[in-house]
Amino acid sequence: MVQPGERAPDFSVTDHLGNTWTLADLSGQWAVLWFYPKADTPGCTAEGCGFRDMAKEYEARGARILGVSFDTAEDNAAFADKFGFQFPLLCDTDRELGRKFGAADGDGAYARRIGVIIDPNGRVAAYHPSVNARTFPAEALAQIDELQGLA
Repeated sequence: MVQPGERAPDFSVTDHLGNTWTLADLSGQWAVLWFYPKADTPGCTAEGCGFRDMAKEYEARGARILGVSFDTAEDNAAFADKFGFQFPLLCDTDRELGRKFGAADGDGAYARRIGVIIDPNGRVAAYHPSVNARTFPAEALAQIDELQGLA
């Protein structure tokens, strides 16, 4: 499990559109990784819609939003299309990213609902081992403000 202040583990994961994402792609910007159990389920939908509705506020702070689940690209693409998500949904089908960040228990079918904020230098700025799907999008934004000295 990662700890605040540590360098975030490197990764290479494909999103729902077929684009590959690595830690290096996030260099120079804030990023929120929100791990969710299953595409198009009530809690995951609430969390995703929360991030969608606050996307412009994240963008104004130079912060990327990346959802992560163990779902296939097809399932995540349908999820993104259905709810108008304009941010990447990473398809961690081999659970490697989930294991690195503490969201996977072995080969379990679903990711644990956790949140990770990565700073522009690639370090873990905050780690949330359990989040509330309905409140985490606003809480993460407030925490980025605090970390940036805007709060």
